[in-house]
Amino acid sequence: MKKLKLQNDSYRMLISNFKEWLDILGYADTTVYNLPNHLQEFFYWLENKKINTINEITGKHIKEYYKELKQRSNERRYGALSKSYLNKHQQALKKFKEYLQNHNHKGISIHLKSESYPTEEKINILTQSEIKQLFRATNHSHNKKCYRQRDKAILTLLYSCGLRRNEAIHLDASDILFDKERIYVRKGKNYKERFVPINRYNLEILEEYLYDARLEFNIKHDTEALLLNHHGTRLLGTSLSNRLQTIVKTTENTTIIEKQITLHTLRHSIATHLLQKEVPLESIKHFLGHSSLESTQIYTHILKIIENEKV
Repeated sequence: MKKLKLQNDSYRMLISNFKEWLDILGYADTTVYNLPNHLQEFFYWLENKKINTINEITGKHIKEYYKELKQRSNERRYGALSKSYLNKHQQALKKFKEYLQNHNHKGISIHLKSESYPTEEKINILTQSEIKQLFRATNHSHNKKCYRQRDKAILTLLYSCGLRRNEAIHLDASDILFDKERIYVRKGKNYKERFVPINRYNLEILEEYLYDARLEFNIKHDTEALLLNHHGTRLLGTSLSNRLQTIVKTTENTTIIEKQITLHTLRHSIATHLLQKEVPLESIKHFLGHSSLESTQIYTHILKIIENEKV
């Protein structure tokens, strides 16, 4: 169904916060995209029923909404909505209930039987040992040295500096402030700029790439881009993802491969590792560029999951 426009400001804010919560918890990109959209359909339905606050939602409303979903025709093919699609709507509602409860709200009453067994993406965090294996894999992740050096620089930016994908690809060479041991992020989330600290060891990795490997990428159009592709122009997000998957495969570690990690997994991993080292939440907040401490506190939840799995 095409995206529906909500009139209710509180519903729009909830959609935005819910999406950020899923993202921080480390769910797959498709989940972070789809579940808020499904929730938006539910909110749109609520608006049409003149239900304007989540406190008004009852179990009866949930069942009535779900009944209508099951009767809706499929826009892409003949027949009704698939069981898998219905389960995604259920997952969105149940995950939203969890979101509310994690934010000091009683939640909403949901009594729905799954059409089949829904699969939820596991929150994947790499261990520090696995991170080291990724870095070691860059020693033979490509037959050309300049590409291997770029791979190591990519890991440094995404893990050691905790950058988001778009933040990394929009970095210019001049944004690496060697004398101040900082990276200037001009293309942060919601266009918020910030300075990210970087230690001397990681600066040396970027220095080797910048003044050695980068010059071999046939720089064109006087580009200032830090990360370059084989055309000599700015590396794009898809290529960045592809390089990470190549590095992962190069480790030949089935545990790492089966985790099906994404670029954002590296960011989640460094945040969790900092928390394990008892770095204050406020410091991690500034490091990651979160707008609120509430977003950063999600990592305490992730850390508890990890610790419980060890027991």
